[in-house]
Amino acid sequence: MAWLTQILEVLAALVAAPLFLGWVNKCRAWLQNRSAPSLLQPYRGIRKLFFKDAVIAENASPLFRLAPYVVFGAMVLAAAIIPSMGTRLPFSSAADAIALVGLLATARVFQSLAAMDVGTAFGSLGARREMMIGFLAEPALLMVIFVASLISATTALPVISERLAVQSVGLYPSLAFTAVAFTMVLLAENARIPVDNPATHLELTMIHEAMLLEYSARHLALMEWAAALKLFNYACIGFALFVPWGVSTTATGPAGLLFAIPLLAAKLAVAGVGLALIETLSAKLRVFRAPEFLATAFLLAVLGLLVRLLLGS
Repeated sequence: MAWLTQILEVLAALVAAPLFLGWVNKCRAWLQNRSAPSLLQPYRGIRKLFFKDAVIAENASPLFRLAPYVVFGAMVLAAAIIPSMGTRLPFSSAADAIALVGLLATARVFQSLAAMDVGTAFGSLGARREMMIGFLAEPALLMVIFVASLISATTALPVISERLAVQSVGLYPSLAFTAVAFTMVLLAENARIPVDNPATHLELTMIHEAMLLEYSARHLALMEWAAALKLFNYACIGFALFVPWGVSTTATGPAGLLFAIPLLAAKLAVAGVGLALIETLSAKLRVFRAPEFLATAFLLAVLGLLVRLLLGS
């Protein structure tokens, strides 16, 4: 049963990640009174790129060709660790939530190195900005995880989710502060407004897209798919920490897994609407205001930690 849950979670992440991205884009278009793209548009873009011939710069090193596979593999491995449907995951015993943050950081490092590898101005600019965002976002994300680990007395994400799910429903101010901090980190790490605009093609303001300008065909398809997986993974991390109810646990058995699948779809639908609403109501910040944004997220996470340590709530 544990391996079935593990396989279903990975397959669901691979299949549903582009759909979740398409849902966010569709909701954002609706809220902005624009003609909405198809939910299947991300699938079509990825499929089209896989059938194109790759064009690679002459001075590109093997790192440039290897990076898309490493980034995509890291996102798939992260999906195998995050308890999106159930908490009985064989792969989760090999890595806790802190190692998960390191895995996400590994993908960022390879993507940034590949962007600088060819030596273009925009690739290097995007890589520097991406590393700046990651340098500031990772401490806030770790602080969020520390608060949840204090409540559940473990750093294993599936165990955190299971223990939070079986606790009695109550008010936890520490989790409220960290939930806001996590939302801010999610927006920054996934190149969403107000930190970055995923729809822009203005080179002087883009961050994530600037690192992909030299990629094409299957390499670009893997990078785009990995970006969708990253958004999906962060949403599932949020579900595991703040909305853990409904996942299949040791006590629920196989029936819990059948219930967890539609519930995950409902959570993703609500999260997509919320993300689109935040992006619609927010304006993009200047690049040099991003540190202030992430510093606020870190302070909120620290405040949640202090509330937990001092007040026990």
